[in-house]
Amino acid sequence: MADSFQFELVSPERLLLSGSVTSVVIPASEGEMTVMANHAPTMTTINPGIVTVTFADGKTDRYVVFGGFADILPSGCTLLAESAVHVDEISRDDIIKRIEIARGELEAAPNDEHRAGIERYIAQLGTVQGTILPA
Repeated sequence: MADSFQFELVSPERLLLSGSVTSVVIPASEGEMTVMANHAPTMTTINPGIVTVTFADGKTDRYVVFGGFADILPSGCTLLAESAVHVDEISRDDIIKRIEIARGELEAAPNDEHRAGIERYIAQLGTVQGTILPA
């Protein structure tokens, strides 16, 4: 049986999850990352994507996050999301709306670097859409 650790998923609106888990898969900016008990201390930014949480009883739960950062310590992990919602609460319209807003920002981007960041964000949203809301 895997060791457990404390995990918290927090958005500006609310605390979505706080509990003892055996693993958490997060969409870190360096790539998908699995956090387990006794993980090396790490701080990473979070891309839009799916957070998969595995509890001690083997059950899993999934949340959609839209950016943020994670603070990982051997004893726990706190993910502070810019925005987060349980996968059952997300809709195709919500993701389409986020993509449309980003496309509007793309048109007003002041430089190539900013434009490239927005294009990456739009691509990440498209991946989230395809992952949780297949056609």
